[in-house]
Amino acid sequence: MNRLLPLLAGMLLPVLALAAPWPYNEQADAAGDIQHAITASQADHKPVLLIFGANWCADCRALDKAMHSSSRHLIENRFEVVKIDVGNFDKNLYLANRYGNPIAKGIPAIVVLGAGNRVLYSTRDGELANAGQMSEQGIYDFLKRNLADRS
Repeated sequence: MNRLLPLLAGMLLPVLALAAPWPYNEQADAAGDIQHAITASQADHKPVLLIFGANWCADCRALDKAMHSSSRHLIENRFEVVKIDVGNFDKNLYLANRYGNPIAKGIPAIVVLGAGNRVLYSTRDGELANAGQMSEQGIYDFLKRNLADRS
């Protein structure tokens, strides 16, 4: 029986991984995705919301979960959204640096871009790095307070 439990756990892990999709596409062309969002934002007059994070990061997953529930209406139709995988702080760092290095004090981090690729807002002080400890309402309140007037 003691040997059966690890075997069952090993078999269930891949199933669980497939059941919950990861929020960050680790194979994405982040620079291309940003350029596409900037082009689309010019056509529909929306700012671009960049979300820097990683799939291993529980705080990043908490932010993603909150954004897909209570905060959804705040984000939907107001922003062109691009999720940027930073891996273990070894991927897409040139993009983070391009926008003021919002990940310097932790992830997840967000940047709002306006016309001309100009930074309108950035979480440069790690404001969301503890998103896993915030309630969904707390995350919603933060996003509402900091993003509502940027759209």
